[in-house]
Amino acid sequence: MSEAAGRGIDVDEGVGRTALMVAAARAIESGRPDALARDTYAEHFVRASEVSADWPVHPGQVPGGDADPLWGRLGRFFALRTRVFDDFLLDRAEAGTRQAVILGAGLDARAFRLAWPPGCTVFEIDRAEVLAFKRTVLDALGAVPSAVRHPLAADLRHGWVERLTAAGFDPRTPTSWVAEGLLPYLPPAAERALIDTVVAHSAAGSALAYEVKHGMQPAATADYPLHTLVRERIGVDLSALFNPEPRPDSTAALTARGWATTVRTPFDFTRQYGRGPLPQPTNDTLAANQWVFASTPAGH
Repeated sequence: MSEAAGRGIDVDEGVGRTALMVAAARAIESGRPDALARDTYAEHFVRASEVSADWPVHPGQVPGGDADPLWGRLGRFFALRTRVFDDFLLDRAEAGTRQAVILGAGLDARAFRLAWPPGCTVFEIDRAEVLAFKRTVLDALGAVPSAVRHPLAADLRHGWVERLTAAGFDPRTPTSWVAEGLLPYLPPAAERALIDTVVAHSAAGSALAYEVKHGMQPAATADYPLHTLVRERIGVDLSALFNPEPRPDSTAALTARGWATTVRTPFDFTRQYGRGPLPQPTNDTLAANQWVFASTPAGH
């Protein structure tokens, strides 16, 4: 799922333009001296697909530089999101959580590029065609993961936890769960089911980080200038990516079950890190984005 596996994926194009767009943003960010996140694999994913072979992968290749709405502002958003979720995983790993599950891993290579402490296991779940493309590129590079890695082909709308447990996931062990850029693609019932599954399989000491969009109707954003630009330049219809049905309040659902939750915006982290997108007064596609961090109740 994720940027590579929601409604944005085109099976005929393999991994889909949305996953490649995010990979290109990570590649561009990696070329900055003050990069928020570095992903040396991202450029290779972008170049390996005919769809994106001529997209920029370095700051010097972006016409207009940071002023470019696509690879500038939106690209900085993806870079910031990568850093925030990287920090979530590494902070928890360094505190002793040795099991991580990335729901909708897309083309991110966290199992390879992050400095995991010894003994960590990373489960990556996404659709088969996404993982196959990813494997082809990483194998060609001779990439070696920095943690024990289990890529699992599954549909995150149903049936995925059985594959996860069959691969060695231990629900008795504290887990760091990540759903980055995933939930807005899912039907509401699938989001509720996914949250229920995470709760049911989380030992004490587990935590979940995820992204949601609230208060924005996808159809109403079709004419946003950024959406129009992205659609015209790289063929990604951002407004059509997200499920149009009313969204469940997963944060309230977690709170009701005793989980501690913190809700922050990308702009909060822009201020924290000193880099990233700033709010726009009107038609801001990022204004509805929220990043939620939840942890199990004591004695769960």
